Amino acid sequence: MINIGSGISAARISGAAIKIASIFAALPLRANYEVVADYILNRVGACALAWGACGEEELALARGCNRLGIPVVVDSRCIKYGRLYLNRPGETDWSVMDGRARQVVDSGETSPELLINLLADKGSVIVALAKLCMRRNDTPQGRATKLTHYIGLHKQYIGRLPSDVHLFVRRASDIPIFFKKELQPHLSEAGWREKPVLSLPTLIGTHSSQVTLDDVVH
Repeated sequence: MINIGSGISAARISGAAIKIASIFAALPLRANYEVVADYILNRVGACALAWGACGEEELALARGCNRLGIPVVVDSRCIKYGRLYLNRPGETDWSVMDGRARQVVDSGETSPELLINLLADKGSVIVALAKLCMRRNDTPQGRATKLTHYIGLHKQYIGRLPSDVHLFVRRASDIPIFFKKELQPHLSEAGWREKPVLSLPTLIGTHSSQVTLDDVVH
């Protein structure tokens, strides 16, 4: 999602994501912010781009998308206006609640890894946008398509396979046909193991909240 209008028109970007939660999941919007944001974060393959000249207004718009669970790519100059959300690779817990089984599951994949992504060059931005569209509820066909884009763009702009691609391959059916021979040695070296495919991932129930799992599962 890219805003090509004024700052006021940026509301249409987040509004599109909210409509997905309202139409496809039939979630009530009134007084239901946490559930809607959780749905967008875990089940809507969307990301936003606010790259280029960055001021306080642009960063505020990016933070607003973050509150709805939408990861944003911003220019590296935005760092002077505020703090970042930092993670610790290898130490971060990527467990989510499986809404169907009603139990916490280690998803093993970083989708999305960061909500604010500071990038300085065009190639890295294009690759990051493809990566940030992946979600844990992707179908095998959908994940294979997203991996095709991610791997292809990474090779085009960076010149090699993504070093973290094994994190996004859940089952053998996720592997794109075009890159199957090339990916298999990489997966073996990385010690890849199958990951659970979740149709209803959610963070509700993994932290203290007034919202219950019944509000998410219809």
